[in-house]
Amino acid sequence: MLAGVAAIGLALTNGPLLVLSIVALVLVPVPFLGMALVSWTTTLVRKRADLERRLAARSGVPVARPYHPPPERAVPGGWRRFRWTVTDPATWRDLAWLVPGAVVAIVLGAIALAIPLYGLMGLTLTPLWIWLGTGWYGYGTVWSVDTSGEALLCLPQGAAILAVGLWVAPWLRRVDASFARLLLAPTRAAELRMRVTQLTVTRAGTVDAQAAELRRIERDLHDGIQARLVSLGMMIGLADEMIDRDPTAAHAMLNEARAASGTALVELRHLVRGIHPPVLAERGLEGAVRALALSLPVAVTVDADLPGRLDTPVESAAYFAVAETLTNVVRHSRAQHAWVSLRHGQGRLVLVVTDDGAGGADAAAGTGLRGIERRLAAFDGTMALSSPPGGPTVVTMELPCALSSPKTTHSFVTD
Repeated sequence: MLAGVAAIGLALTNGPLLVLSIVALVLVPVPFLGMALVSWTTTLVRKRADLERRLAARSGVPVARPYHPPPERAVPGGWRRFRWTVTDPATWRDLAWLVPGAVVAIVLGAIALAIPLYGLMGLTLTPLWIWLGTGWYGYGTVWSVDTSGEALLCLPQGAAILAVGLWVAPWLRRVDASFARLLLAPTRAAELRMRVTQLTVTRAGTVDAQAAELRRIERDLHDGIQARLVSLGMMIGLADEMIDRDPTAAHAMLNEARAASGTALVELRHLVRGIHPPVLAERGLEGAVRALALSLPVAVTVDADLPGRLDTPVESAAYFAVAETLTNVVRHSRAQHAWVSLRHGQGRLVLVVTDDGAGGADAAAGTGLRGIERRLAAFDGTMALSSPPGGPTVVTMELPCALSSPKTTHSFVTD
């Protein structure tokens, strides 16, 4: 019943919004005033349409926003803002929805309100007949009784009608939401345009992330392994020159060179592990995350349910996303314990990392979470962060993907 009242109340605002929009369009030739009014009224109409989209989503009918992204340096009331508004097809689709959307919402809302009210009248008719006596004949022509038998039958009839009305109301709201989706949802062209925009942004972020990763690898090679190999070559050269005149010193220098080569090999293995850990290729995502958990100073519990292997690129992105999140836990959260959950279902990989730290994590604060978002966005993945002050911090990451080869390792919990 409340949903019906709300739908009718919101629908009644559509008429004034349409009138304001028409007035604003008529006043467009007036310098400054017309364009400012169009910008203002369009904002109001879009807020109303967005509210309808949110209500539709609550009814189980998701409706995406179809609007073009605003241009840079678009001042309200300026030419850029005005052109952006009137050239967006979604603006005119919103205006076209106002009247029919209001009519449908009012009719369906009235039905959703009338049926339960009619049932409530039937429920109250029997007590009123007993209280007021046989001289009271009901609610006029809406619900009338002539005998005590009819008065007694009104009670079960009213209960049945009330139950039907409460059952039908959500379906009527879903019909209203489906009608709103016809005009408020993006068209196929708009979906394609938004998809292209999203891919452009995510691929640009991926390119930037890959460039940063290449610079890191180059820096590690130049400052670490390359320097050690140069030093190793110099020591071997000196030992070769000294082998005849001072064999003891030459042997000592060769022993030092052997130790340096071992250190360089360890650094090279660490570098390769940072690019693509061998354990990830051998044991898959679950095994790699468990191995990572064992190497951290914070106790980490891993709970995994992955009945198969993921594609290598997705597996690598998921692993490094979890690794970066756990690194943030160690560095910033002051946590004593962390939990990692790996689940796959309905074509999506869901990764949840929780810690009992101080909370207050912010994706915009430069703690590596932005890098995780960019890494996941390359595969159309998403990240959600919940980190109230005092904790706990929960990072939920999702990646659309499919499982390939069946799982060959057994599940266990690592503490």
